[in-house]
Amino acid sequence: MASPNPRPDAPRPRFPDPPRPHPPRPKIQRAMASFDNLVALANHQERLREARRILWRDKGEPAVELLDAWDVAAHAGRGALRAATLGYAIRASVSLVLALMRLRRVKRAHRLALVRRAFGEDPLRFAAMLGSFTAIYKFLLNALPILFPTSNRPRPSRFVLPDTGPSTPYNESAPSPFPSPFPSASDDEDEAEDTITPIPLAQRRARLSLSAAAHQVWVRRKTRRWQSALAGAAAGGAAIMCEREGNRLGVAQQMFVRGLQGSYNAFSQKHGVRIPHGDTLVFALCCGQIMYAFLMSPETLPPSYQSWINQASQVPVPTIRINHSIARKGFFNPADVDLLLARPDATPHNSTFMAAYRALAAAPPRSVAPCPVVHPDVDSCAALVPVRFAQVFRWMLPVYGALHFVPMVLFKWRAFLRDPRSMLVRAGAGTLRSSSFLGVFVIIFQGLFCFKHHLHDILTRQPAKSPFRLPQALVDVLVSRPSFWPLGFLCALAILVEEPRRRGELAMYVLPKGLGSMWSSARGRGWVFGTGKWGEAVLTSIGMGMVMSTYQNDPQHLSGLVRRVMYQFIGPN
Repeated sequence: MASPNPRPDAPRPRFPDPPRPHPPRPKIQRAMASFDNLVALANHQERLREARRILWRDKGEPAVELLDAWDVAAHAGRGALRAATLGYAIRASVSLVLALMRLRRVKRAHRLALVRRAFGEDPLRFAAMLGSFTAIYKFLLNALPILFPTSNRPRPSRFVLPDTGPSTPYNESAPSPFPSPFPSASDDEDEAEDTITPIPLAQRRARLSLSAAAHQVWVRRKTRRWQSALAGAAAGGAAIMCEREGNRLGVAQQMFVRGLQGSYNAFSQKHGVRIPHGDTLVFALCCGQIMYAFLMSPETLPPSYQSWINQASQVPVPTIRINHSIARKGFFNPADVDLLLARPDATPHNSTFMAAYRALAAAPPRSVAPCPVVHPDVDSCAALVPVRFAQVFRWMLPVYGALHFVPMVLFKWRAFLRDPRSMLVRAGAGTLRSSSFLGVFVIIFQGLFCFKHHLHDILTRQPAKSPFRLPQALVDVLVSRPSFWPLGFLCALAILVEEPRRRGELAMYVLPKGLGSMWSSARGRGWVFGTGKWGEAVLTSIGMGMVMSTYQNDPQHLSGLVRRVMYQFIGPN
């Protein structure tokens, strides 16, 4: 019987070696390397998209379903952190750009402090304001439906989902009865989207994605108007306290007028009330109050705004003081006339007149400044019109050029790269129109200022038996203090030079200034009560209550700028 263990010296059987793989060919190597590169590129782009979503919200983001208080708190915390980070980055970036623009005019020893200030207290306060507002608003907005659940019965509404049938797939291009709360895909390329069109809401058709349509249903079913208004009011009143005391009034005024804008648009569409050229009328009323306050009650306007009006009018500052002192006190300071006489551009004719006028400082003949004092560099009032227009146009051209060209390159760069020529022509035309608007505004006011003085002189010199002789008390109305209000109202007709889509924004810019001046004047006369240190918080609370109620329920009634900003910081919920 053979032994199970072979002998050590017995030869072992040899098996053939396995075939060795051939070295890969160069083409296969290149293909594998290309595939690896594609995978790495795809992963890199995905990471970039994820990083972008953290700071910039994509269009059509669906609402987040939250079931309990812990989910609501976590959602509010994430939103607050994101809003604060984004707000700090934006405010610090803008401050840094402005600091770099001023760097050459600052001494070398103070340059580093100027740059450090761009990342200091102001951006932190701005971030705290946005973060606290987002946290409080998101928490209340999502917690109130849990505390006060809605009924399962459908609420009666003018908005009905299209009945496509159970077997009809969702068509993204199908018309939707809901106005989208998100920025539309054409917002970056079609500037006409920023204005509210007079088309009835029931006839509007928005192109919505599936997530956007789902969010519309969620908003209509689960959001009550009082809940969004309460959340916005509480969040706005608390968040404004994080800002500097000097900045609170400006923020409060802007939020209040934006709330008025959205509420009025919703009311006018619901009840069919529409005022023709309403933006022009609002602009004119505000300009009447602002220009009257600038000449008669400058203490009711912010100092920075007074300085800007002085620069835009191209009128010497001593002239404004002379006119104010004559109208309010009946005399003026001769030192102000000396400053005008020392101007190198004062004409000989006007210098002679002002030297004689200086002797009448204690008892001037009229209660307004004479024309040579208003324009010491131009002899004729008629010749003042083209000269002043050219001065204002040249002064505002770089400012409006930056406002038209920089946003086009930063926010519409895709359209700019597709058709740079037409975009440049469009921005150039907008710059010319905007600069012409302010030039026309100034020449209307100053032209009417001189015209009513000449008319006063003509009517005063009429003989007693002339048919054109009017009672002197009626003639003196032309040089009275109330006569400055119609001048401001009429010069607002210059807004018709601007593009129609910009008229609403201009009206919203001057509305806070006009309302603030009117409130200060009424408070000085004892017609209204004082608000104390809580006035800004109350005004912000009212304004944000209106803004967020409109944003959550009727976002199409807000301006495109406000809608986009709110969507980036707040999102759908």
